[in-house]
Amino acid sequence: MALIAIAYHSGFGHTLRQAQAVAAGAGSVAGAQAKLFAVDTLTEADWAELESASAIIFGSPTYMGSASAKFKEFMDASSKPWMARAWKDKVAGGFTTSGSQSGDKLNTLIQLMVFANQHGMLWVGLDIMPGNNTSKGSVNDLNRLGSFSGAMAQANADQGAEAMLDSDLQTAERLGVRVAETALAFKRGRA
Repeated sequence: MALIAIAYHSGFGHTLRQAQAVAAGAGSVAGAQAKLFAVDTLTEADWAELESASAIIFGSPTYMGSASAKFKEFMDASSKPWMARAWKDKVAGGFTTSGSQSGDKLNTLIQLMVFANQHGMLWVGLDIMPGNNTSKGSVNDLNRLGSFSGAMAQANADQGAEAMLDSDLQTAERLGVRVAETALAFKRGRA
């Protein structure tokens, strides 16, 4: 069984809902088990589980064009696994949510990707084409925000997480599936 860890921070519940969708996707893959880790409440046992995971999918809201301060604290706190190269060759992926359609979410995904690369991890992005980019497209299309680097979601600032679009959550599920499948294939290849 491959553990797919979803390490996330959520300020208002939107990124938690996206993390749950990523976990649902990863957990639907035979041979994979998905588990959520809120980075602002990690215990020593949680850090040990992250070290034993086959993949870690990172998630943060985009605040002011960057990962949240709580997620950045987690990044900085990962210096011990970084020094030990404990996450080297693990599969990684990322997701983010912001209030506006752009919100500079790509910057957050790049920040997460660089973080994974610093740890020697192997980044996996989305494998689906952008949606909602033709006259026949709609907000109901998967990958409606057009990201290849990871899953993006947009959540209206004046609405709770329950109002998030199903298409964004289904895109997050697809990322979970892709990372889990990649981690399992990589694990089989190394056996």
